[in-house]
Amino acid sequence: MSEHLENQIPERAERIHKLEELKKMGIELYPYSYQTDIKAAEILAAPDQLIESGREVKAAGRIVAIRGHGKAAFLHLSDDSGRIQCYIRQDEVGEESYKAFKLYDLGDFIGVAGKIFRTKTGEVSIHVKEVILLSKSLLPLPEKFHGLQDVELRYRKRYLDLIANPEVKQLFIKRTRFVKAMRDFMDSKGFMEVETPCLELIPGGADAQPFATHHNALDIDMFLRISLELHLKRLIVGGYDKVYEMGRVFRNEGMSPQHLQEFTMMEFYWAYADYNQLMPLVEEMYITLLEKTFGSLEIKFENKTLNFKGPWPRYDYRQLLIDKAGVDLDQYPTAESLIPKLKEMGIKPDPKLGRGRLIDQLYKKFVRPELVQPCFLIDHPLDVSPLAKKHPTRDGYVQRFQALFAGAEVGNGFSELNDPLDQRDRFEEQARLREKGDAEAQMYDRDFVEALEHGMPPCGGFGVGLDRFFAIVSNSQSVREIVFFPTMKPE
Repeated sequence: MSEHLENQIPERAERIHKLEELKKMGIELYPYSYQTDIKAAEILAAPDQLIESGREVKAAGRIVAIRGHGKAAFLHLSDDSGRIQCYIRQDEVGEESYKAFKLYDLGDFIGVAGKIFRTKTGEVSIHVKEVILLSKSLLPLPEKFHGLQDVELRYRKRYLDLIANPEVKQLFIKRTRFVKAMRDFMDSKGFMEVETPCLELIPGGADAQPFATHHNALDIDMFLRISLELHLKRLIVGGYDKVYEMGRVFRNEGMSPQHLQEFTMMEFYWAYADYNQLMPLVEEMYITLLEKTFGSLEIKFENKTLNFKGPWPRYDYRQLLIDKAGVDLDQYPTAESLIPKLKEMGIKPDPKLGRGRLIDQLYKKFVRPELVQPCFLIDHPLDVSPLAKKHPTRDGYVQRFQALFAGAEVGNGFSELNDPLDQRDRFEEQARLREKGDAEAQMYDRDFVEALEHGMPPCGGFGVGLDRFFAIVSNSQSVREIVFFPTMKPE
């Protein structure tokens, strides 16, 4: 038993004693079901109609407050819609039932039946005629239900967090609406939702270190996917024109307020489109999500106000590095030429990294933090985009864009590379970088190259991490705030 439980043993023992007393009275401690016909929020939304009709209601929930007055008591009942006050009198529910009620505790689940009325102070309440125990709680609510503040405990025992902090429960309801709004948007645009494997022989589609596992039945090593990309593009090869997937991906990398090792991605692929058509669609999607979830395009984040009203500005990747860092990438065509410049600017580059990763370090230090308002960063160097199509008029660059706001990348898309020979060459370059020690360089997926050799039409693709997106627009301090059960180091 954990220290958290050990500290509560005295009260736990008292509750077990009450449980035994209830048993002696013939009370069923954990009934199989209870049929309700109303929620707390429904009562509070139209109390006068319920009072006038004289309708008897049946509600259920957790006891979160009790005030006893001899042979009568008030309690607050909490369900998943809110709280409602209940008034119980011994002479109305019966002596035996009230005797049992006096053995109930904060945290117990009960069912009540009765009519709606207003107290002398005007509070809408249920005048209880029948009360039944539905589940006996053996441990008290956190901090006597005055709120759970310990962040570590909140993440570890999210169920207590949801009980103690109603605003946390509402946050997750908003997240559900947010995800549904995204799915509705993609469906409305004619995209088909699909599912692809979480287990892969070759993890690809992103620069990230994978989690390794072993398939016992086949006796082969496999990886948890780091992206949804390469299987979705195989479906474009197979003849679908518009596909998307929402699914978990896994990246064995560092933790931060914006990073989790397990998170939800949404990726879509659109045949015959390029990044010029993708950007307006993404902008429309983000605006729609915010309107449907928050009812506003002005979002508070920390001490800033983000305005998502379009059209969003588009910034050229090379030009921003010139403007923000004073570095023209065209003057540094190799990793070897770029390393001295990074050192000069206070960055300690790893000599094992390729030019793309070095450019990324420069960008993340000098450019990304400056991009606060929603915008698109476009036309990235080829070295940082091994799956994107080359720019038709700019040698060494690709047709790629990123959606950015609050100094964070919140979406990545490009005109997809569909030249199998070019893709093979780029995979080979990534393989050379892995051999040099870059653990995040992409692996050579020969089966994907073979799929491209069968022919993939022009295609645009886009992906966004839902957790980071929602964490920012909900003004959460950490991405772990908006994930029910983030991975934690064992106690």
